[in-house]
Amino acid sequence: MQRYLLELFGTFALVFCGPGAIIMNDASGGVITHVGIAITFGLIVMAMIYAIGEQSGAHINPAVTLAFWAAGRFPKNEVLPYIIAQISGAIFASAILYFLFPNHLTQGATIPLNSTSQAFILELILSFILMFVIIKVSTGSKEIGTMAGIAIGGVVGLEAMFAGPITGASMNPARSIAPALFSGHLADLWLYILAPILGMLLATLFCNLTKSKAS
Repeated sequence: MQRYLLELFGTFALVFCGPGAIIMNDASGGVITHVGIAITFGLIVMAMIYAIGEQSGAHINPAVTLAFWAAGRFPKNEVLPYIIAQISGAIFASAILYFLFPNHLTQGATIPLNSTSQAFILELILSFILMFVIIKVSTGSKEIGTMAGIAIGGVVGLEAMFAGPITGASMNPARSIAPALFSGHLADLWLYILAPILGMLLATLFCNLTKSKAS
């Protein structure tokens, strides 16, 4: 139960700070800027890895949990409770943001700038890269250690920096589900659920194929 609560809180923090930065940037007339939003995403992920990684693993992402399970690093019976905790934390964060900024049109939702096919491919590749790094720097199913926080938080910030204006750079179904529910932008939600899961599962397969014999 402690691990589930930590996953709930970690995902809450991610959604409250990440989409929250988008909302507050619009509310303040662009003071935070796109670069600031990307940095916010990277820093909150890094902070949560350091804060809860030792106990829960700091997945804070249903696609990460599924990928760790597919890689044989996470027990099957823990997958559903983790995902429920993560989505619950994200919804709780979006509920507070909606209460604070009820007039914001998107609530920080991830919405494709152009076509859904373009967004799907980008999100798949972004998620693949992120999970590849997670697997390489994590210990078992836990994102822990000095380099894990810097590397994973850095990749999240980097991908949000260059892909955020096109897709929102979600790489996380929970991060996309919660704002979509409160803003009503549900039409393209499927791609933000499917692409991260598929991309991260492919990353686990790639890591298995390229794993050294000594590891």
